[in-house]
Amino acid sequence: MNQNYIEIVNARENNLKDVSLKLPKKKIIMFTGVSGSGKSSLVFETIAQESSRLLNETFPVFIRNFMPKYSRPNVDEINNIAPSIIIDQKRIGGNSRSTLGTLTDIDPLLRVIFSRIGQPQIGSPAMFSFNDTRGMCENCEGIGRSITLNLEKAVDFSKSLNEGAILLDGYKVDSWMVKLYTASGFFDSDKKIKDYTEEELEKFLYGKAEKFKNTGLDLNTTYMGLVERFEKSMKTDRERSDKSQKKIEKFTIEEKCKVCEGKRYNKTILSCKINGYSMADLTAMQVDELIKVIEKIENKEIAPVIDNLKKRLTDLVNIGLDYISLNRETSTLSGGESQRIKMVKNLSSALSDMIYIFDEPSIGLHPRDVHRLCNILEQLRDKGNTVIVVEHDPDVIKIGDYVVDMGPKAGSHGGEIVYAGEFEGLINAENSLTAKHLYKPLPINENPKPFTETFTTEPSNINNLKNTSITIPKGIFTVVTGVAGSGKSTLVHQVFAKKYPEAVIIDQSAVGANSRSNSATYTGIMDHIRAEFAEANNASASLFSFNSEGACEACNGAGVIEMDLSFMDAIKTTCEACHGTRFKAEVLELKLNGQSIDKVMSMTITEANEFFTKKEIKTKLKNMLMVGLGYLTLGQPLSTLSGGECQRLKLAKELNKKGNIYIMDEPTTGLHFSDIDVILDIIKTLVKKGNTVITIEHNLDIIRSADWIVDIGPGAGIFGGQVLYEGVPMGIRKCEESLTGKYI
Repeated sequence: MNQNYIEIVNARENNLKDVSLKLPKKKIIMFTGVSGSGKSSLVFETIAQESSRLLNETFPVFIRNFMPKYSRPNVDEINNIAPSIIIDQKRIGGNSRSTLGTLTDIDPLLRVIFSRIGQPQIGSPAMFSFNDTRGMCENCEGIGRSITLNLEKAVDFSKSLNEGAILLDGYKVDSWMVKLYTASGFFDSDKKIKDYTEEELEKFLYGKAEKFKNTGLDLNTTYMGLVERFEKSMKTDRERSDKSQKKIEKFTIEEKCKVCEGKRYNKTILSCKINGYSMADLTAMQVDELIKVIEKIENKEIAPVIDNLKKRLTDLVNIGLDYISLNRETSTLSGGESQRIKMVKNLSSALSDMIYIFDEPSIGLHPRDVHRLCNILEQLRDKGNTVIVVEHDPDVIKIGDYVVDMGPKAGSHGGEIVYAGEFEGLINAENSLTAKHLYKPLPINENPKPFTETFTTEPSNINNLKNTSITIPKGIFTVVTGVAGSGKSTLVHQVFAKKYPEAVIIDQSAVGANSRSNSATYTGIMDHIRAEFAEANNASASLFSFNSEGACEACNGAGVIEMDLSFMDAIKTTCEACHGTRFKAEVLELKLNGQSIDKVMSMTITEANEFFTKKEIKTKLKNMLMVGLGYLTLGQPLSTLSGGECQRLKLAKELNKKGNIYIMDEPTTGLHFSDIDVILDIIKTLVKKGNTVITIEHNLDIIRSADWIVDIGPGAGIFGGQVLYEGVPMGIRKCEESLTGKYI
């Protein structure tokens, strides 16, 4: 057995058709093919799954109880496999206490530096953490923001206390809470709040705690201004239920902490500086600017720490994250940014002989930055690792030492190896859609659709915007471009969408998180399918739902039985009663045109479109076919869909509407270049119906096909935030500042 290859024998996961393959180790291996061709089934659900499962088995059973559970993939053998590190597009998430600095372990290095050479000397490195009680701002507890009462929502200034001026829950006119104000003697309870004097209004809203004799209740009571009382209750009642939290949210507004001004640290920590900069000052700088400041710190005692810090910051710059600041909360990072940060963390690892698996790492990258990504992949390989990449970008694919093209098409028409070999041979591969479309860019739109009306926004300075406004033509196709971090998302999502809340936002966020929701339930097709079965069998429609009356009683409609073995991993086995169909046996006896409900749910969208004749069903199925999802099955759980598939499913749901504004965030995500025409046809259909379509996009074919381009830049972070070009595609090439113009 040749140890220089990972050997896969007869992989059958999902649509794979007994795929056997030998992959060279310590090389960059590119997996290509149309969406649904079997790339993810082979890479993630076979190779990565088995690698993770075998690694887990090396740990004691007690430890395995706290680790993710991996079942054995449907494959005869996988030989010579190494431990794998999966670097996917899942957003890092985290709460408001998790930032880029804490995630990348850069903050701890800064803490050491400040504790050693910061002036005045304060104390240990831990004190320079906003998550430590000794370092955090006491007012906001290190979050940098405070939740306060939104007076416009909480008080009706046109009413008096006796007329119900306080709108908060629990403050009805005759309630105990209102009597704390009406019985205080400080106010005329029949006087409208708008008529209060400045002193009365200050007392009513911000009065500090003081005792008073409540004559109505004959006892001593503590008076406190409405805002003061609310903020105190927020601090003392942190363990609120979700329900009560939602009740409060409508009366609150989040704003920068007034004490630390959003810096998170207390005054003592902020007073400690290096070369005039505090810890908060440095973490607020974007990374490329921070490097310049760090390079000016000269101290032999902590030179190794400074060198380590510079290396980590340089890695962030090299992967195209030079525009991000260390105080950026991880929950705000996009999928592409999250993936690139995970890459950087692994670059500094001393591990070798590993398998690194990437899922479309070029997502979110402007063409200018793709070479940086390629350098990272090559560095990982050169350290002695095997790098496996699922990718659609031709510029990334061509750096592969070995290319595996899956197909020839999607779903049941895919699952085979179309080509395996060096990149140079791919271009001549027969039956390969990748080879056919590899070097066929679409032409620039020389006849853009004219317009007469526009949508405009007011100038904004949110994030990195520089008094920037945007004008979007009505009824045509506009693409907003610019390098990552230039301000595109801020301008479109936070400025434009706020001004025009009727806009339909179609992004890559998940459409379902459990195994009981699927494409049929999400699009509303399932209701019609149940009705069809019910009519054909003179039965109740709820019989044909595994979430209701028709559910198998043994597994409650899950299709599997989970056995908790206490000291061992829980084992999921196919339910013996329903054989994984999820339905009762008697339900499976009921047929529609010769097919049972489980057979129908196993049909692909393409097959279902041929099977059904009812207009309401066919219209929705055709919409799903239009967005390139014909390979999905009706019953495929939404939790298994990629970000790009989720986005296209949302798009399918919206296709028949007219007169809307559609905002699409990188609609080509997860799409093979042979399917770009599919997205463009959808956009043209929407525009033809009178809709306005706005996309944020890096794909050059989409940009070339636009009627109108808005280019943001010129760079990222503080070097971006300006509209460089607004006009037809042909004109952007003359804009010298535009990086997009250079690549188009």
